[in-house]
Amino acid sequence: MCGITGWASFHSDARTQAPVIEAMTATLTARGPDAGGFWLGRHAAIGHRRLAVIDIAGGVQPMADPAAVLSYSGEIYNHHELRARLGQLGHAFRTRSDTEVVLRAYAEWGERLAEHLDGMFAFAVWDEREQRLLLVRDRLGVKPLFWAAVDGGLAFASEPKALFVHPEIRPRVDAEGLREAYSLLFNTGPTVWSGVREVEPGGQLVMDRGGIRERRYWQLEATAHDDDRDTTIARVHDLVSTAARGQLEADVPLCSLLSGGIDSTVLTALLADELRLREGPDARIRSYAVDYSDQAERFTGDVLRTGHDTPYAIEAGAFIGTDHSTVVLDPLALLDPEHRRAVVVARDSPIGVGDMDTSLYLLFGEIRRHSTVALSGEAADEVFGGYPWFHHPKALAAATFPWLLVTGDEAAMPLNPELGLRIGEFRDDTYRDALAAVPHLDDETPTEHRQREMQHLSLTRWLRQLLHRKDRLSMAQGLEVRVPYCDHRLVEYAFSIPWALKSFDGREKSLLRAAGATLAPDSVLHRPKNHYPATHHPDYNRGLQNMARDALDAYGGRVRDLADETRVKPCLDTPPDQLEWGHRLRLERVVDLALWLEHHQPELAL
Repeated sequence: MCGITGWASFHSDARTQAPVIEAMTATLTARGPDAGGFWLGRHAAIGHRRLAVIDIAGGVQPMADPAAVLSYSGEIYNHHELRARLGQLGHAFRTRSDTEVVLRAYAEWGERLAEHLDGMFAFAVWDEREQRLLLVRDRLGVKPLFWAAVDGGLAFASEPKALFVHPEIRPRVDAEGLREAYSLLFNTGPTVWSGVREVEPGGQLVMDRGGIRERRYWQLEATAHDDDRDTTIARVHDLVSTAARGQLEADVPLCSLLSGGIDSTVLTALLADELRLREGPDARIRSYAVDYSDQAERFTGDVLRTGHDTPYAIEAGAFIGTDHSTVVLDPLALLDPEHRRAVVVARDSPIGVGDMDTSLYLLFGEIRRHSTVALSGEAADEVFGGYPWFHHPKALAAATFPWLLVTGDEAAMPLNPELGLRIGEFRDDTYRDALAAVPHLDDETPTEHRQREMQHLSLTRWLRQLLHRKDRLSMAQGLEVRVPYCDHRLVEYAFSIPWALKSFDGREKSLLRAAGATLAPDSVLHRPKNHYPATHHPDYNRGLQNMARDALDAYGGRVRDLADETRVKPCLDTPPDQLEWGHRLRLERVVDLALWLEHHQPELAL
């Protein structure tokens, strides 16, 4: 995993701007702590920071041949197969790296290369002969890729912070950007930053003297599903197993994130079995979970959490036979201003989930002391129907994005109504457009029709912000996190399965539970859905309230101007041991807004 950046412009000579590309690249050092470099041509500058995972000596970037230059982030899981195929087509290789496979694939297939790649990736190819820049992002959007226009071309980067080093791009926020961020709709394309856009998941962008062209090379499609239940369960097992095996390759230490839920337990069991096949019966994969020092005594359920994870994670680790560790955090450490600032800087965004972001950042930091790669169960809920909104009649009947019933106005940052953002109207319009984009079969029942909408919204919107969170916070610690449940073949197959079959036992994730029936203890198999843990310590709430009071006066008082104090004040006045989750998250976002403004110093065009 790495960080990429650069630009292409036909109105300037990039060869005279080495300090600019060097500075842009330096902002991504956390993503690539092992090495860095850049390439300069007349009309393009290409930078790279490397986290070395495969072929430590050979995968140096940017990587060039006589025709093209590549800066690439991610992992290509079918690079061995592609190497063999390209070799048969006459291509010679100098390294073992998947980077060189991508470069050779471009030489063979040009702009169509992404259709041959299986993995998580974001990369840029500057074609020196054709004077053309190609940007490509993986199908589910696991790896980020941003761009902005410059005179005569465009600049690109894994994170917006690198773009803001370019002399023509400044951090600027207008009403549209605030509306995008705080509506919680997770559109892909526009960002909180004026003029900065994302390359679409499953998309690519081409820039040459003819202009800029974007296209999608992959998107979800509705297809008929003819397999019976037993065949479907077997196929799901095979697809999850194949994805897990394919993502186990690394030349550095590797581990698994094991929360004690069914998603991570099934995945860890498959990884452990494969590792024993490769390295012998005594091989043990390392696994990690997170907890808080007060959790066993103070845990109380809320809208997102039904139980304490740690006992289940320990039991799952013993059942599978992992080398398991629980990273125990002090709740008060989550208030450390340096930790909070590091998280906001990593996100480049004011929108997060407060203590859950800080704890994940600290967890990744502890894991990085021992491992360079971790595998995560992210996306299983979206793929197999694990969220409450797939099952609750109220959510199914609501004419809005289902997560807003949980995270809506109570959890959103209460912005000053005088800003005139019209977030309600924006949500309604975006929801209609989102439903219009959902593919359907002609003979769907009303139930199947609605469930396909829910899954499409979850996979194309809700999942994207989870992947952003995991990428930014892990890469800020120099840790690569892989997500096997995002394998596009698994996603395609699961999207085609009728809801009646996907929920055949009347519970969430019926198919994954059946496919993993022998891979997890009964307690984990039948455990209700549980979200990422949060601290329940009243001293954390008290400290957060104090931070939020100070935050209102930050950035020359602009936070107070942006916030709706009539909705913030009740959260500040609530006794700490009575502060509800939604009101606490409101305060978290006041604090994060202040930190974001102070770090980025954006122009506020409101």
